[in-house]
Amino acid sequence: MNTRIVLTTLGVAALCALVFVPLTAQNPSTSLGAGTPARTFTPVTDAMLRNPSPDDWLNWRRTLDGWGYSPLNQITRQNVGQLQLAWSWAMQPGSNQATPIVHDGVMYLPNPNSAVQALDAATGDLLWEYRREFPQTGQVPMGEPQRNLAIFDDKILINTADAHVIALNARTGAVVWDTTVADHSKGYEYTSGPIIVGGKVVSGMTGCTRYKEDVCFITALDARTGKEVWRTATVARPGEPGGDSWGDLPLMFRAGSDAWIPGSYDPATNLIYWGTAQAKPWARAVRGTNGAALYTNSTLALNPDTGRIAWYYQHIPGETHDMDEVFESILVDAGGRQSLFKMGKIGVLWELDRRTGKFVNAFDLGYQTLMTIDKQTGKVTYGPGMVPQVDVEVEWCPSTAGFKSWRAMAYQPQAQAFFIPLSLTCEKGTFHAVERVQGGGGTGAVKRINTFHPKSPNQLGEFVAMSRDGRVLWKQRVRTPYNTAALTTAGGLAFVGDWDRHFYAYDTQTGALLWQTRTPTSAQGFPITYSVRGRQYVAVPAGFGGGSWTSLIPIELTPEVKRPAAGNSILVFALPEAARPATARTN
Repeated sequence: MNTRIVLTTLGVAALCALVFVPLTAQNPSTSLGAGTPARTFTPVTDAMLRNPSPDDWLNWRRTLDGWGYSPLNQITRQNVGQLQLAWSWAMQPGSNQATPIVHDGVMYLPNPNSAVQALDAATGDLLWEYRREFPQTGQVPMGEPQRNLAIFDDKILINTADAHVIALNARTGAVVWDTTVADHSKGYEYTSGPIIVGGKVVSGMTGCTRYKEDVCFITALDARTGKEVWRTATVARPGEPGGDSWGDLPLMFRAGSDAWIPGSYDPATNLIYWGTAQAKPWARAVRGTNGAALYTNSTLALNPDTGRIAWYYQHIPGETHDMDEVFESILVDAGGRQSLFKMGKIGVLWELDRRTGKFVNAFDLGYQTLMTIDKQTGKVTYGPGMVPQVDVEVEWCPSTAGFKSWRAMAYQPQAQAFFIPLSLTCEKGTFHAVERVQGGGGTGAVKRINTFHPKSPNQLGEFVAMSRDGRVLWKQRVRTPYNTAALTTAGGLAFVGDWDRHFYAYDTQTGALLWQTRTPTSAQGFPITYSVRGRQYVAVPAGFGGGSWTSLIPIELTPEVKRPAAGNSILVFALPEAARPATARTN
């Protein structure tokens, strides 16, 4: 008989009374603290998710518009230099790209391999822990990241590395429901969590590189029951609208278009905006396509009630170098227009009309060497010799890691600007053929050598402030890549961390470095800020696995820049009690 161990606890000091509860094979898990309510809990509503309390961090990027911005202003340009460590907590091993969420003074912390810990957000004391016990199928995920969770009603929603969506009781960690969304043995998995829209748990599937008679997709489940409401394919099948954009490729060989980064939602348009990744294998010559290969490398606008695609915009039709455009969509009203902004690996800030999907602008940072983009139409044209052939070396910028990747940019309304973590590398690469059989496929593994970008011959990391009209306001560079998402606040601050164990606070107006600290291991994941009982905190994950930088960094590391150790943690900072102002919020 499988068994769940339930441990009543109100904190670390209370780890005692063991109780054993039967557990079915369909619901394998280990949960500490699942028998005892932790504290007063306010159920989370759709209205709260759309307009969160400044004290809380309820969504992946705090708000469903994807800003990564907090209206808290207790920590300011003037006092940020006094930040000190308030508490820290060890996390599970694996790739640590976490975004904590915070509600009612409790931090819910996603861990690698589909574990969740609930902590007192002011002290770090453990309230409960959930660990996924994967069925013994020979396909057990190892160290997979879990970028975010969602919260709704009295439930924490977790997407697992073996393609389940699970609802946990937010008070106790007990499993409420468990839905199998896809067959993990075919490669399907989740590396990011859901968003909640209209009581639905909306998630994007990844692991879509293998050849099979199926394609990648986005789903919506009923948050209260786990029942699937709709499923939308992110690849156009043969005979469907857009299906001919793959040429005559059978369904089995239409791979990719993973939806592995969470989407955004706009109640004004009642549309969900979700990005899709590139086609697989990466190079056209390897996968056998010449057309656009819809709906890869696109922004999709979905009806939240039906999943119907209201519009799509394909940023790089027929993409052929692993230049993802799957990343966060930031919704900003600009110049009388309801706009959607996003940036992918090539370092171009796209602006679309979020009602219609019409191209508005493309602002190129000037680092990529692959293509030109027509400023009037958005049409992409590859440069001479830039479309790879099988086993023929090509040199281009950026590397397949991209100038920008999952490390999300943030928007600050006061500056009307985006704050963007970048890594400036180029690449000499050769794309190889793959076996065209069921169960085969993959990326078309590229043999590569990475180099510094010629415009930054000594520094890989760049943190850019870019206005809504594409002007670079300021930039900061460091030796190793910036390795976290950006976080902005009403205190005039932009927080970001790097691979060399630094966590920084910059002045959003001037770019001046106002504070930095050294983390025990590499800064990772998605920093957040929140408030408990009038005290503002800033939290950042640390550890290893946020990127395979050992294969991407084209330098011999100096003695003071070493490969970080693999210990994962969350580090939480605050002002000293005597130094903090009376309030931690602004209107």
